Amino acid sequence: MGKISSLDLGSPSPSSKDIPMDSEATLTPSTLTIRNPPFTYLHLTLLSSPPSSDPVDILTFRAHLTSALQQFLGLTGTAIPIDFLKVEDRDLWVRVPREDGSAVVNALSGWVGGSEREGVGWRVKGKGDWLGAMLGGRGAELFEA
Repeated sequence: MGKISSLDLGSPSPSSKDIPMDSEATLTPSTLTIRNPPFTYLHLTLLSSPPSSDPVDILTFRAHLTSALQQFLGLTGTAIPIDFLKVEDRDLWVRVPREDGSAVVNALSGWVGGSEREGVGWRVKGKGDWLGAMLGGRGAELFEA
């Protein structure tokens, strides 16, 4: 067995009593900039022809999303993870990885599906890297009933 020389497991971890405190120490403000947010948020609407105001369930949304992604990107498109944040009537808010955001928008905006009696398509109503900015508020509105 090899020996780990840079890690001393026998010494206790420092506690707050071991750290000297300066009575004149001041706290300085610092800033944090997140340059590459991990997700892109999308506000989508499922359109139908002839127009319908019937609410759509989450399984139907998933089927239409998967169909659009598969048609545009093949098997790779179906592997894109999509988090459903909110479903309201025919509107849908989703979260996708940031690097896949543009591909998802392109796949959905150019897709037309449905049957002989009814055609369906997607409208991208909003896209943003920050949920609050996309909603024009803090983001809490998304989770209100």
